[in-house]
Parts: sequence; structure tokens; C-alpha cells
Amino acid sequence: MKLLDLNRNGGIGASCHLLQLGDVRIVIDCGLHPKLSGLEATPDLSPLLGIDVDLIIVTHCHLDHIGSIPLLLRQQQRAPVVMTASSALLIGRMLHNSASVMLRQRDEQGRSDLPLFTHEDVDRITPRFHSLAFGQTRKISGEKDDVESTLHPAGHVAGAAGVELKFKGRRIFISGDVLFDSQRTIPGARFPTGHFDTIVLETTRGATDRPAGKERETEIDRLIATINHTIERGGSMLIPVFALGRYQELLTIFDYARNQGRLCPCPIYSSGLGMDLCDYFDDIAKKTKHINFNRNVLKTLRVQKTPKKVIPGVDPRQNGIYLLSSGMLVERTPSYLMASCLAAHAHNTIGFVGYCDPDTPGGRLMASRHGEKFLFATLDYETKINCKVERFELSGHADREELVEFALRRDPRAIVLNHGDPDARAWFAAEFARSAPHIKVTDPTPLQMVEI
Repeated sequence: MKLLDLNRNGGIGASCHLLQLGDVRIVIDCGLHPKLSGLEATPDLSPLLGIDVDLIIVTHCHLDHIGSIPLLLRQQQRAPVVMTASSALLIGRMLHNSASVMLRQRDEQGRSDLPLFTHEDVDRITPRFHSLAFGQTRKISGEKDDVESTLHPAGHVAGAAGVELKFKGRRIFISGDVLFDSQRTIPGARFPTGHFDTIVLETTRGATDRPAGKERETEIDRLIATINHTIERGGSMLIPVFALGRYQELLTIFDYARNQGRLCPCPIYSSGLGMDLCDYFDDIAKKTKHINFNRNVLKTLRVQKTPKKVIPGVDPRQNGIYLLSSGMLVERTPSYLMASCLAAHAHNTIGFVGYCDPDTPGGRLMASRHGEKFLFATLDYETKINCKVERFELSGHADREELVEFALRRDPRAIVLNHGDPDARAWFAAEFARSAPHIKVTDPTPLQMVEI
């Protein structure tokens, strides 16, 4: 097998890999980098020029995995795109939202390089999306060789899949983004057993050690207690979330806690894509049975639209829970603006519940000390961090120890490290060198073909 990482920056974001098995070429995902914009945020697709790809597989619908699909399909006119039934229900909505965001960025920032694709482009490529049931096998044929592909539930988010490929008696497995723990909305990953020749393994949490006592249910309890304490002292709680997955999971957690009388009767404010995707999750729950979700949770929790007049430094008049994207406080997003309102006031809390790139505003805020000055650059506003900043271990990604255990149980000949910052990949490389030195571990350099 040959593998080419097309993510020009490496790390996390703009996930895209070309796999060559004999004369069969498969592209896994084609995303956008969350910290960048324009062509800089896309994978480098130039190595695919003049090459006919036989199949494109989408592991799940977060934008760092699908955000450049329209650009790939503009180049690859014939390749079919396969994904799970849940992802097929989500991908169009996610790409349309991305097109809208880019149009807004073009107008607000005067960007001549945006949008990278339009709503018309999304509508044009939608007929090329094909759903593949979990456990169903699809054969891809080249001129001489055949490859069988099968998708397996990966937890993480609705529709997420790990990819099993069979080629000349070898089994190759691409984990995608994976969570083994069950969430309130989604069952945990159910990956195939037995020997794999090669595993392409995500490493997102390689630099993060889960402290003892911070198991998922314990962290949920701590989150609810923190919200209650914040509201009781007259403050507001901002929870930056990813609109797809983490948003719906937290609504379900809040609904369950309130029904038990454990969550105080405070208002919940929200806006944007996360609320809209609740309808899609409801549809997925009914059509695929892959998840557990009901759109009525918005009504039972009485979720309200976030007030329009939000001014940096000015504490909201009504204290409550603010459930807003982006999860990393990326500039010019609702969570970024609300954080600028809450940060200066000691009675407020900002609570992160998922992965935050260290270079994003969310990552920098978590790394700052209480009382330090923090600059909200795009708002031209600087303040001392007087609010509480908390992190809750509710990531949609598996712990590093779980991933190592999964890989070792499959006794692979080779492991390819993927989807992680340099320090995260370094931890995995060192751990495999210690525990299984016979396994060939590869950390591919972007845009350099490696033979596994």
C-alpha cells in the first residue's frame, strides 16, 4: 500500500489521504482547516491532477473532513463518493452552511478568493453521494486489481465510520475519528476484530492524559454542578461547542439532568447551525436508528435565540447557559463574541467540552492564567480574564490508551499515525516503540508518498 497525506499543513485539519492499493486509488476525506481560510485551508490536490481516483470515502461530516469535497469533485469528475446513510443525510446541509460562511467572509473581509464553492456547486455534486450501510461491502475495481471496502461504526458523531479495506488477502483499517465510549445520543465504536496488516490511526488526544476520576459520567456530573454554581452566583455559563454532534449531545444531557431535577431552571440560549441540525438528527434517528435523539428537546428545554445586541465587555442582562459554536472560539463566531462579554466578570464561567487547537482563541484562553490580559483581536477588545475557565473531559475522541490497546489487539505489521498535532503523534510513536517495537510506525510527511 502507498499512502499520500494531502493535508499541506499536517496535524489536524484539511484531512485528506490518497491510498493506492495495486492500481486502485482511493481518497479518504477532503476537509478544510478550521484555523485557516481560502485555498490555504484546503488540502493540496495538485498531486491528483491527471490521476483518475476510483473511489472517495467520507468517514464523517465534520468540516475538517468534508469541507473541500466540492473542490475534489470538481477535479475528479467520475469518482463516486460513499459514506454512511447518516452522513448522506448531513453532508449537504454542512456544505451549504460552509458556502454561506464563505460568502459572509467575502463580504465582511473583502476576500476575492472566496467562496471556494457555491450553493449551486453543492447542489450539483449531491447526486454523486452514495450511502453504504454499516457492514455492507463495496468492491472497487481497477484494470487489474480489486479492493473491498466496508464501513464500521466509529462513535464520535452521527454517521462516523472506520474504513476496512481488503486487498490481496490483507486487511487495512482506517480508524477515522473514533470514540469507544457511548454518548447519550450515539453508541460507541464497534470495530471488527481479528488481525489487520495495517492500521491508519487517529492520534488527536495523544498529548492529553485523562486524569483519574475524570471518567465521562463523572465529568457530566461536574459540568452540571458547575452550571448550577455559576447561575446561583448570578453568572452565565458559556459552553463553546461544535454544531454537529457535541451540540445535540449536550442538549440531551441537559434534558436528562433537568428531568432528574439536577439542573437549575435557568434559560438556555443558542443560535445558528446547531439548532438547525437538531431536525437532521431527528430525521437520522427515525430513518437509520443509528442515534438516539428527538428534536422536541429544544421545546422541553425552552431553548431561546441568543440576544442580537451583544457588546464585548458588557455582561448579558439575563444570566443563563449559552450553548454556541464554534467549539474552539474561532474568530467571528457566536461563541467568540459571547466569550468577550463574559471574560471580564468573575461570576461567569467558560467551559470547554471538546478538543481545542492550541493556536485557536479557545486554546489560547485555556492556556492563559486567571487575571492575565487576553486580546479578542478581531473585536479590537482586550480584557483581564476574571471569569472561571474550565475544561471538561467530554471529547468525541478516544483516549490515547484506548487507541493503543485497540491497535495492539489487532497485531498489525504497520501503523500510520494520523489526525494529531506533532506532540500527540510523538506520544503514540514512543508508546508503540516501547510496547511493540516489532510494529513499523510511520508518521507521514505531508505531500510525500510513503510505502507501507
